[in-house]
Amino acid sequence: MVGRPRRSCLYVPGTNNRAHEKARELACDVVIFDLEDSVAPEAKTAARERIVACLEAGGYGTRELVVRINDPATDRGHNDLVMAARAGADAVLIPKVTGVEEIRAAGQLLDEFDVRARLWAMMETARGVLAAPQIAAAHPRLAVFAMGLEDFAKELHADNAAPRTSMLYALERTVLVARAHGLGVLDGVYPDFNDDAGFAAACAQGAALGFDGKQLIHPRQIAAANAAFAPSPEAVAEARRVIAAFEEARARGAGVAVLDGRMVEALHADEARALVAFAEEIAARN
Repeated sequence: MVGRPRRSCLYVPGTNNRAHEKARELACDVVIFDLEDSVAPEAKTAARERIVACLEAGGYGTRELVVRINDPATDRGHNDLVMAARAGADAVLIPKVTGVEEIRAAGQLLDEFDVRARLWAMMETARGVLAAPQIAAAHPRLAVFAMGLEDFAKELHADNAAPRTSMLYALERTVLVARAHGLGVLDGVYPDFNDDAGFAAACAQGAALGFDGKQLIHPRQIAAANAAFAPSPEAVAEARRVIAAFEEARARGAGVAVLDGRMVEALHADEARALVAFAEEIAARN
């Protein structure tokens, strides 16, 4: 639970006008307008213009609006970055990050234009995962690591199918680095949007590994992701009990409390407060 809720991050192809409109009504936390993989080369300029129009028109409520651009080292990607940021995107997602230079260059460009947009880094290359600690500290605008496991598995000649055994090192390393640097971190997409059971299992695994949420390719995945990456009512109730027990102990002048036979210290109370605050923010959005 880092920062704002990012339980469900839905990709919307830049050319899909109907999806752009529908996203204003969906229960996802994040809308990711895609200019990269889902858009054919000959359609990319028109897709960019359409996304800019959507950002300027607004109407997406509290949803975080992100644009995945093309390679920022190219003229096309450079223009994607500038136009998306100027149009009011909350963040720009940099694809296939391999090291610090891509993030530094993008961050410096955004600084020049004095826009509010943050940067997200797509962690989908071997070099990128290995350089994760350096990338995390590359620029203050960097806010999120997003796993790109399809491309990563292809580069490794590895299997990305459940239970993702060959991906676990990269997943755990990315979460560890993100937490060490105060970044958000998102699990990769689950490509079979008709496999509800498989998707639920992938969400459960991602939540257990420490991810904040999941990237999605279809609206039907939103509800399951929201449920998997949100505190359960039982967890919230237990957190409130922990807070109450600790505050009662502090009122008596004690530094620790005992709840149901277990010790409750300040760190437990702090964690419980964070969980309750996160649940309350989700409830307010709903």
